[in-house]
Amino acid sequence: MEDEKVRTEEFQVSGEMLVAKIKELVHEGNVRRITIKDQQGDTLIVIPLTLGVVGAVLLPVWAAIGAIAALVANLTIVIERVED
Repeated sequence: MEDEKVRTEEFQVSGEMLVAKIKELVHEGNVRRITIKDQQGDTLIVIPLTLGVVGAVLLPVWAAIGAIAALVANLTIVIERVED
């Protein structure tokens, strides 16, 4: 764990593509945190992902992401990836 490096990436997505992109990132498994920002760069939601957080635990988060996607046209997803 001491040699762990965190890399940040950003993706621009439309509201309708938000949920699909988040699901894709979560399934990759090496994402530590997902931040969703609006077009002005304001943070809308931060989703910390830890090992073992899946399934029913994420249901309220999916509902929030869906609501954001319905309200905002253009979004930025910022992810923190863990690299060994």
